[in-house]
Amino acid sequence: MHALHRFAPVAAVLSLLLAGCEPSTETTQPAETRNSAAAIPLGTGFDFYVLALSWSPSYCESEGEDANQQQCQAARPYAFIVHGLWPQFERGYPEDCPTDAPSMPSDLVRTLYDMMPSAGLIRHEWKTHGACSGLSQEDYFSTLRAAREQVQIPEQFQHLEDYLTVIPSDVETAFLKANASMPGDGIAVTCNKRYLSEVRICLTKDLKFRSCPEVDRRDCQLDTAVMPPTRGG
Repeated sequence: MHALHRFAPVAAVLSLLLAGCEPSTETTQPAETRNSAAAIPLGTGFDFYVLALSWSPSYCESEGEDANQQQCQAARPYAFIVHGLWPQFERGYPEDCPTDAPSMPSDLVRTLYDMMPSAGLIRHEWKTHGACSGLSQEDYFSTLRAAREQVQIPEQFQHLEDYLTVIPSDVETAFLKANASMPGDGIAVTCNKRYLSEVRICLTKDLKFRSCPEVDRRDCQLDTAVMPPTRGG
């Protein structure tokens, strides 16, 4: 009896500790859904988006002296950058839509350089595509950033030390493996001349991966394509 009494306080404390470890009855939103559709400004006047990711060294090398020097500086450290977030119809797309928005303020432009390292590109994308989204400039570019954050760039394409010759379908497969919920007909790898140019990924208005047969049909038809190296940092 004495032994039981001696351990009774310990058992009571242990019981309280275990009770504190029981799952809460409160509903906790999973981390991956906290930045959900409710947080994404929903555009109007189109059906879905295409997120265009450009292999920056291909643009710089293929355009040569005509390339934007802000993007194609001597160090040229950029790999895949955001070319744009393009509103699409199921067939075709809107473009150069009227807008009452003023020219983009420099303060907003500067916040985008980590994804789009060219003021000219940023302003062009707003005028040509963003104005067709039904969103304000701030909401459009916050949606663009959220779209970019949805996509995982395969590790082997985050930096290249030397020229790489690739089979375009292998690049597409790498993106599909890195983004498990991306459908095979929701992505297109494109070429320009002999270079791998872009990876285009279809997203719903609330930025879920989706199929897009019309975009998928624009895949690069080359057997192989060249990816020039990144340089600098």
